[in-house]
Amino acid sequence: MSPEIRDWDEAVRLNRARWDCLAEVHGQDAYYDTEALLAGEDTLTVEEDEVVRGAVGDVGGLDVLHVQCHIGFDTISLTRRGARVTGTDFSAGSLDKARGLAERCGVVVEWVQADSTALPGELAERFDLAYATAGVICWIEDMSAWMRSVYATLRPGGRLVLLDFHPLSVMIEETEPLAFQMPYANDGGHFYEGPGSYAAPDAPLAHEASIQYSHSLAEVVTAAATAGFVIDKLVERTDVSPRFSRGLARPEQDGRSRLRLAGHELPVVFALQATRPI
Repeated sequence: MSPEIRDWDEAVRLNRARWDCLAEVHGQDAYYDTEALLAGEDTLTVEEDEVVRGAVGDVGGLDVLHVQCHIGFDTISLTRRGARVTGTDFSAGSLDKARGLAERCGVVVEWVQADSTALPGELAERFDLAYATAGVICWIEDMSAWMRSVYATLRPGGRLVLLDFHPLSVMIEETEPLAFQMPYANDGGHFYEGPGSYAAPDAPLAHEASIQYSHSLAEVVTAAATAGFVIDKLVERTDVSPRFSRGLARPEQDGRSRLRLAGHELPVVFALQATRPI
């Protein structure tokens, strides 16, 4: 962690300022295609749809919590599928844009500004599904707190689906020859500074600094089990939708993206399905 960032609360303030700025520039790009969303496009990728359907089937009629929803594209898509959805995020700017998009789409969503490691008691045991994807846990220092917080929002029998970038792919920097930008496991956070984002690479930002964290699969699964979840399924994917391309993952002729090193495919994302026991 950068020496000027002394604790988690300070890192949250830094990251929130950046995400407020990102909310301003996201939505006018290919990644967040607002016009397509307004026209009715469902924004869940093949991987996201697969993990949701594998966990709960059709979401119609279910109460769904979208954790770290940002500007609400998937939140709106889940609502269009017939779910009653609550979107939560720590960024007021993100929720302001999400709220406006939902109104323009003609859907009703509840929006709650909150830190996902300390979700408010008003959300306790309200949901059948907690949905979190992708690029979520790199903003979280304490995975155990995140899992306990999300667990508390689920009814007995409720499911968690977490789809995120695999720690091996997070390690690898977008350079050739190969270089590493993160460790495999959490070692206290890493300071980054620069313009733009995954959706708007060249956009100038008033707040360019952020703190990000790495988490091994062992840490994620152990945090879930310790929180009380029963682990239903853990999948590691080496071929993904282009939306999940990052680092050295590259689109190939079949339309899927892969990360290859010395000819071997490495995992790009993982998907965790877990249940709060009845």
